[in-house]
Amino acid sequence: MQAASPSSQNPAGAGGLLLAVLVAGIGAGVGVGWAAGSPGIGALIGAVIGILGGIYAVYRRYRGAY
Repeated sequence: MQAASPSSQNPAGAGGLLLAVLVAGIGAGVGVGWAAGSPGIGALIGAVIGILGGIYAVYRRYRGAY
């Protein structure tokens, strides 16, 4: 069994990608919520979507690492 190259297993990169997608989701949720009159609810929904989107983005990026 060969070890993967350092560029294919980067925990800091995975965390950064997860955080970036989460923040983008919250930002989009706040924007939509603000337009609808409730930025707090929009941020909450955006956070849920951001978490799921972040998990998917990390999975897509690092699926061949293991």
